[in-house]
Order: sequence, then C-alpha cells, then structure tokens
Amino acid sequence: MLTMIAERLKQGRKVILLHGNADPDALGCGYAIAKAFPDADICAPGGLDKISKVIAMKLNLKVLDRMDMTEYDQVVVVDTSSPDQLGEFSSVPANAIIIDHHARSDRWGDRTYYCDDKKKSCAEIVYQLLRVAGIGIERDVGLALLAGMLTDSGHFRYSNAGLLRSFADLMEEAGLEIDEVTSVTDLEPDVSERISQLKGAQRIRFDRVGDRIVAISVGSAYESSVCKGMLAIGADVAFVGSQRDQSFRLSARARPEMVRMGFHLGKVLENIGVETSNDGGGHGGAAGLVGVGDVEAILNICMQRAMDFLREKKRSRESLSP
Repeated sequence: MLTMIAERLKQGRKVILLHGNADPDALGCGYAIAKAFPDADICAPGGLDKISKVIAMKLNLKVLDRMDMTEYDQVVVVDTSSPDQLGEFSSVPANAIIIDHHARSDRWGDRTYYCDDKKKSCAEIVYQLLRVAGIGIERDVGLALLAGMLTDSGHFRYSNAGLLRSFADLMEEAGLEIDEVTSVTDLEPDVSERISQLKGAQRIRFDRVGDRIVAISVGSAYESSVCKGMLAIGADVAFVGSQRDQSFRLSARARPEMVRMGFHLGKVLENIGVETSNDGGGHGGAAGLVGVGDVEAILNICMQRAMDFLREKKRSRESLSP
C-alpha cells in the first residue's frame, strides 16, 4: 500500500493535517511528506505543542492553523487516531490518505488507511514511505523524523528493536548526531510549566494495589508534563485532567513495567471515550482523552480502571501461587 500512497502523493496540491496540539511525531511526518512530495501545505488546526514550535522554528517551517480544504487535490492525515482529533476539519474527504501508528480505528471508513500499530512512532512509517518512493533523506527531514521517533518513544523508554534500527539507519543516512536531535527535543521547563507541575503535585490523589500506585490530579495546563512529574515522584500510572467550561482534556502516562504487564493506556482511554461519548486513545504508555463532561468524574473512572487491572493481576498471581 505504501507504493500506491507514494504514487498518489506525487500528484496534485496537498494539505497535510496534524492532530490538535501536534507533537514532534506528527510535525516530523508532515514536514517529511511536504518536502518529499512538493506543493504541499501543513495544517495543525489545534496548534503545535511546545517542542513542535521549537522544531518548526528551527526548520523555518510555516504551519497553517486554518485552510480551505476545497483548494487542495489531496488531503493527508498523519499520526491521528480518529477524525475527532482534527477539530473543525474532522470531515475529511472520502479520498483522503490516513497514515497512523495508533490502535486501528474503524472511524476512517473506506478511506486509504495505512496503520501499523506495531510501530512506536508514525515517523518510522513515513521514513519507510520515503524509502519505498526512492527519495533520499536530507538533514532537515532526518532531524524532523528523528525528533518524532525520539519523543514518541519516550526518549527510547518505550522503544523496541524496530525503532532503534530505524533511528540508527536514519541518523546515518541524514548525517546527524544524537546531540543534534536532543538539542531540539530536550527543553528545560519554563516557570509556568514548573508551577503547573507543583500544583499538580499538591492536588494528587492516589491509591495502591501491592507496590503499584495509581495517581490522579487536576490542573489547568501542561497535563502531560504534570503526568511525567507524578511518575518521577513515585506513581506507576498517572492521569491529569483540566476543565474548560463544559469540556475537559486529560493526559495519562504509565511506566514501561506497567505496559509490559499488559496495561495499555491508549485502549483504556479509548474504551472510556466510547462509553462516555468522548474521544480517547494513544499508546500503551502515553495517551489522551478529550471531550465534554466533568473532569473529576472522568478521572475517577480512569483510576478505577487502572485499579481493576492491578487487582486482576494480583488475583492471577495469587491463584498461581502454591
């Protein structure tokens, strides 16, 4: 299918859509496709996250926040698990191309949909796409894709052998060193982010099963950063949500040991999203949920699901004990 996608991308004017608060993986994929298959714009209707803004500046890349879809021959969606993550552009055309690495979704209907959920980053798929198309990797494209691989694998904490091989091959092909990649991904938190982390720590509620701890907290910004802070101070699973009028936004993180135990945050939040008519999903160790409702109630559901998982694991272990 990648060969067919490459042929279609060689034709017409294209717009590449990124999910809300687009991360470096989404931005890197968009940038690589736009450079490899010219006459393409990149649109992030929900804006870029902090690291992506730095990368866009480094690449001198202009990212649109609005556009007229009728002006384009081809719409491409990258690193996006469901149409709802595209905000006002969720009604993508029937001939759109979707390239993703999250859990497969039936929300894309009959559109051309290439999804490899074994990949830790969408950047690996786009790197493969460029190889299939016989397109060489320039340094700037390599930097964008490597930043996507590095951040989506949690700086290799959630990596696998496939990602490490692709990362090494891409470094060599683009002529880049690892410090050139980390120079755009490893940012010191500013004072606003640090205050959010401290407030998140003040509002923590937690419970435990054996030596595993599940923690939740309410914040107003930097939810994913607060989650990482909660893992750093002892939580095994962290959920942080914020309320904006009737809407909420929630991020979640889990330690790699939890993922190896079979806990998959993306599936947990996807199921909660379906049950509450909201939109959730992501990876085993990092996921998000957005929608309408009371964030405290949603956080309580998240904690309950994580605790149920741990209790079931404990019962299984005890049943196997002599």
